Amino acid sequence: MEKWSSISILLLIAAKLVSAKSGDVTELQINVEYKPASCEVKTQNGDTIKIHYRGQLTDGSVVDSSFEKGQVIKGWDEGLLGMCIEEKRQLTIPSKLAYGDQGYPPLIPGGATLIFNTELIAINGKGVDCKRDL
Repeated sequence: MEKWSSISILLLIAAKLVSAKSGDVTELQINVEYKPASCEVKTQNGDTIKIHYRGQLTDGSVVDSSFEKGQVIKGWDEGLLGMCIEEKRQLTIPSKLAYGDQGYPPLIPGGATLIFNTELIAINGKGVDCKRDL
């Protein structure tokens, strides 16, 4: 009986992996791509920040950027905390922390994982004003 339990568990895990869309995640992933040597101030809850960003689906389709209109999502609340001015991060945000099962038609389908490349420019009005590519 123990042999069948192990096989059943493996089959359930395999089914879960196959049913997920390629590149989708279930938890927020934060990849720090650049961090300045000196970081005197870090973002905290309640800060007003200025940030350059580009958001895309896992297939590479751009769905939002700081050069167009944008809406703050829950994944940003967690993913941008503790960030330094001029720091760059890539956030891979699961749908539950983005637009959920309903999506944001027509650009963002329901259940979509979003990837944001971000660079923090200022915290509470203090920082740099630059226009670099992400």
